[in-house]
Amino acid sequence: MKLNPVKMKDWQIAEAAEAGMKPIDRLAEEIGIHPDELIPMGRSLAKVDQRACLARLRKAQQGRYIDVTAITPTPLGEGKTTTTIGLVEGLGKLGKRVSGAIRQPSGGPTFNIKGSAAGGGLAQCIPLSPLSLGLTGDIDAISNANNLAMVALTARMQHERNYDDARLQRLGLKRLDIDPARIAFRWTIDFCAQALRSITIGKGGPMDGVEMDSGFQITVASEVMAILAVARDLKDLRERMGRIVVATSRQGKDVTTADLGVDGAMTAWMVNALNPNLLQTIEGQPIFVHAGPFANIAIGQSSIIADQIATRLTEYHVTESGFGADIGFEKFWNLKCRLSGLKPDAVVIVATVRALKMHGGGPAVKPGAPLDPAYTGENVGLVEAGCANLLSHIETVKRSGVPPIVCINGFHTDTAGEIKVIQRIAESAGAHAVVSQHWLKGGDGAIELAEAVIDASSRPNSFQFLYDLKLPLRERIKRIAQDVYGARGVTYTDAALAKVKAVEQDPTTAEYGTCMVKTHLSLCHDPDIKGRPSDWELPIRDILVYRGAGLVVPVAGAIKLMPGTASLPAFRNIDVDVKTGRIRGLF
Repeated sequence: MKLNPVKMKDWQIAEAAEAGMKPIDRLAEEIGIHPDELIPMGRSLAKVDQRACLARLRKAQQGRYIDVTAITPTPLGEGKTTTTIGLVEGLGKLGKRVSGAIRQPSGGPTFNIKGSAAGGGLAQCIPLSPLSLGLTGDIDAISNANNLAMVALTARMQHERNYDDARLQRLGLKRLDIDPARIAFRWTIDFCAQALRSITIGKGGPMDGVEMDSGFQITVASEVMAILAVARDLKDLRERMGRIVVATSRQGKDVTTADLGVDGAMTAWMVNALNPNLLQTIEGQPIFVHAGPFANIAIGQSSIIADQIATRLTEYHVTESGFGADIGFEKFWNLKCRLSGLKPDAVVIVATVRALKMHGGGPAVKPGAPLDPAYTGENVGLVEAGCANLLSHIETVKRSGVPPIVCINGFHTDTAGEIKVIQRIAESAGAHAVVSQHWLKGGDGAIELAEAVIDASSRPNSFQFLYDLKLPLRERIKRIAQDVYGARGVTYTDAALAKVKAVEQDPTTAEYGTCMVKTHLSLCHDPDIKGRPSDWELPIRDILVYRGAGLVVPVAGAIKLMPGTASLPAFRNIDVDVKTGRIRGLF
């Protein structure tokens, strides 16, 4: 069956391609994974035993390391995962031993607006349904580990209220005296559930818990997910799990998961999740799927473990960072690379004519609504004006010392004049720009992109971090705001300023990584401001401290850690063929 993205939906292409998938043991053998390092999870999925694999590959030569990021997207997304997979397919067409790493789709976007994060057209990761609907249970494990900490916390508060010190002592417990008004942890669920952002728990009698304000965040924004993304091995994961701060006592002391005695059980939930998942592209190249998305509210990177394994198995490894270069690449650059010790050889910035028109002053792009004709007809002027946004992202990548390649993710409505102006402006800024048609043609459509990546990654670069960890936190935030976002400066609420000062004065947190929370829909904090904003200040309204992950998380603007479900969500189109059991309607 010929796969035609113009006439077929993504799920139909995936379903047809899955009939010809490589058996998972053959895929593993081709990439150099030994049988005793493979943990099959059915015929088409497996986990890779990270302990055994990394022990064997510790001294292996590392392949070239490529990061895929993007310009500021429309709410529809600009095909960053599709480009990651297309580039892997293109490198495969050129005979390169190649792998990719993407983040596991979250149930929030899958059943909401953006759909699954499996790519699209002829540049997809398969099998689609398992990938999109829980995969091998990593996100469920994160939810369970996170919520177990909340169970331990709320139960302990109830018992301390109901028991005197003598009874607590007989139970081997020390009174923690947790302040119900200073709870730092939240429940998690992997859906966009705005009704659960702020709730009251513990209503009832003395056996029903302590009544207090609480709430949920989406699972992929949990500190436990951040720990999975940055952990180097099980020992590191275990240590980090015990450092998570869940609350503060009435005496002002941090209360950790170790204080609750729940850190070991939380780690038990995560043992299998620490092993990366192995899937494949439609064209049969290996794709590691590990850790989660949402670089606007989380670290948003595929895991360090997946990249450590893959760079030692292949000549080229392509990893994906969330959203635009202002947040996804910035965290890849200054957090992930610092923690992993890996340095990129090239960076791909994905751009679309559609997004550039939006940034050039085009009409609002609204999910579920038809695109305005401005986006389907030629308008070189809008594209040229929107390239100011592209230039900002090019400058960000160049500031890291790594050569950027602009991938113009081709749509059939793009015109030669629109493409030409993007290439001219990108080239004038020192970035090679190529058109890629991987969505339409798979690897064959990404050969020019693959050749550009090979060329760029073969040259030495001067990779360097944006800041030193010894720089005070406020100076780091200012540097990110000014050098990456383009802000004039930074402002703080009184509460955020007090927290910043406390972090800077605490020797255990002063050198934590800085993981910004900011909208992905604009270079600034306001999602409605497009293009390249000027003469503005970044408002920091809160500071979160993730002691387990080793991150300080400044929260800018009104962004929330629990997204909301839209009025036209994707779940309305998803169903099951009751005769075959196959899932229909995923995209």
